Amino acid sequence: MHDSTKILRSTLTRAVAGEPLHPSPVFAAPFHTPGDPNESPFTYGRMSNPTWIALEQIIGQMESGVFADGHANAGKSYRAKALVFASGMAACASVFGAVLKPGDVVVLPANCYFAARALMQEYFVKMGVVVRLAPTADNAQGECLEGAKLLWIESPSNPLMEVCDITALCERAHKAGALVAVDNTSSTPLGLRALALGADFAVASDTKSMSGHSDIILGHVAVRDLELRQQVEQWRTLMGGILGPMEAWLALRSIETLPLRLERSSFNAQRIAEYLTTRTDVVHKVLYAGLPTHPGHAIAARQMHYFGAILSFTLADRAAAEAFLAKAKLITEATSFGGTCTCAERRARWGGDDVPEGFIRLSTGLEHIDDLLADIGQALDSLG
Repeated sequence: MHDSTKILRSTLTRAVAGEPLHPSPVFAAPFHTPGDPNESPFTYGRMSNPTWIALEQIIGQMESGVFADGHANAGKSYRAKALVFASGMAACASVFGAVLKPGDVVVLPANCYFAARALMQEYFVKMGVVVRLAPTADNAQGECLEGAKLLWIESPSNPLMEVCDITALCERAHKAGALVAVDNTSSTPLGLRALALGADFAVASDTKSMSGHSDIILGHVAVRDLELRQQVEQWRTLMGGILGPMEAWLALRSIETLPLRLERSSFNAQRIAEYLTTRTDVVHKVLYAGLPTHPGHAIAARQMHYFGAILSFTLADRAAAEAFLAKAKLITEATSFGGTCTCAERRARWGGDDVPEGFIRLSTGLEHIDDLLADIGQALDSLG
C-alpha cells in the first residue's frame, strides 16, 4: 500500500456505527483512576492523552519501514514508536537530556539548525558535555566519533543544504559505540526515513512540513528501540514538554494532506532551483539537493524520496536580497518553512549561520509554479 493511502486511512477511527470518522481532541488534566492507577490507560494529562496517542500512532506508522540498501539488515522491516512534544526544540532537548551526561561527547554538524547548537553550547556544555563540530558535507563528522556518545546529523542541512551519507555515518558511529540522531525536519518521514538508514532517533519539528499550515508548534521523536523510547518519554514527563490536545488534533487533521503538500512543494522547489541557475546575471549560487550540480546530489537521490521544499540562493549583497524580497509579491517574508505559502528570508539577519549577507533561504509553497516563476523573475529583473 502506498504511503499516501496508509496515512489517509490511518487517521480514521474504527468503523463503529454512530461514531465520528475522525477522533476529537480530549481536554483533560486528571482522568478517573479508581483503585490501582496502573490499570488505567490515562491518569494525568502531563503523562498521556488520548489525542497524543492517536497522533503518535500515525507518526510511528510513517516512521516504520524497511531497512535501506547498505544497512546490515537491508530488506528487513521494522516498527517505529513515536513521542510528540510541545515543539521541535523540546524534541531535540529530550534526546540530548535522555542520552548525555557530564563528560559525554556529542558530535554536531557545524552548520545544523542554530537553535540546536545554541542549546548544546549554552546549557549542556555548561553541565559538562563535550561538543565536537564538523561540517555535514563529505561525511566530515565521521572523523570525530572516537569516544563519542551521540552523533547528531542533519541532511540536507539548514540552511546551507549540505548532504551526507546517513547510512555510512550510522555504521561508523555504531562501530565507535555512539548513538545516532537525525534531525529530519525539512524532509519529514515521507521524504527521508532516518530510522531505515540506521539512525537510532528520528527527530523533527512538526511545526514545519508535517503539519504544514504555519499555525501550530510541535515536534516528535521516533525510535525503534523501546528502551530508548522509555528514556525519552521519562524526560518528557518529568520536564513537562507536552503537546496540548488541540495542537495534536490539528496535526492529525493536517497530516492527511502531507503527501499532496510534499509532492507539490518539492516539485515547485525543483523548478525554481532550476530557473535560478539560469539567472547568473544576478544569482551567484543556488543550493538544492535536487540539482544534478549539487555536490551531494547522488547521495540525496539515493536516500531521499523527495528533495523537499527548501532551497537557498545568494544574491550580490544585503541590499540586493532585501530589494528582491520587497519586490516579490508571492513570497512572504517569514522565518519558518514547510507551509502552504511560499516564504523566504535573508538568513544573515539572525546571525548564527555562516552565510553571506545576500543569502536567501526560500521555502516553496503550493502556489501554481507558473505564478511563482513569473513573480521571482520580475523580482530578479528589478535588481538589474
